[in-house]
Amino acid sequence: MKSEKISEAVVRRLPVYLRYLNALNKREVATVSSQDLGQRLNLNPAQIRKDLAYFGDFGRKGIGYDVTYLIEKIRHILKIDQQINVALVGAGNLGQALSNYNAYLKDNMKIVAVFDAVPEKTGTMINTLVVQPMDQLEATVKEKNIRIGIITVPDFEAQHVADKLIECGIEAILNFAPIILKTPDNIRVHTTDFTTDLLSLAYYLEDGKEESQDDSE
Repeated sequence: MKSEKISEAVVRRLPVYLRYLNALNKREVATVSSQDLGQRLNLNPAQIRKDLAYFGDFGRKGIGYDVTYLIEKIRHILKIDQQINVALVGAGNLGQALSNYNAYLKDNMKIVAVFDAVPEKTGTMINTLVVQPMDQLEATVKEKNIRIGIITVPDFEAQHVADKLIECGIEAILNFAPIILKTPDNIRVHTTDFTTDLLSLAYYLEDGKEESQDDSE
């Protein structure tokens, strides 16, 4: 791997490549070119080659990329060639949905513990996981070697939960609360805000459609 800093955009594209490569592997496709990857993923083939070249020389001129080999390399780059345990805090509707859909974290990433501060929720089951009280967070993180935390609590509780996760040794956070978390520089945070994403889609709607429908009534 080259010593230069890899941009977040490159890192975010790697799982996209991996998902398509896994699909090819299931179809027993042996090799794939950057042109085919670009066409299927709606990306510039030169960008794909550049992204992969940051981490090594994986392709062969005139042949392309060996699908199985590239899957192995990307999994290693993303560190998912090892099991990564995840804790989820917030056993509400979203937290339950994510826990029940644990299969989508199948690339050696798995939610292994769920926590909530509401006494009525602790002790209940979500799939195969028992919802634990927050006072068990630190011990469980250490016992199960949990490295990533998912936050699915209301915005006014999110910062406190993030602070607690960091105190317990969590290295990265996936935040679903609509708030910008304040964390140390060594803690990686990705925020998923459904509301912002949905509202931004409205910008791309055609102007005047609602008015034209009203006029026709």
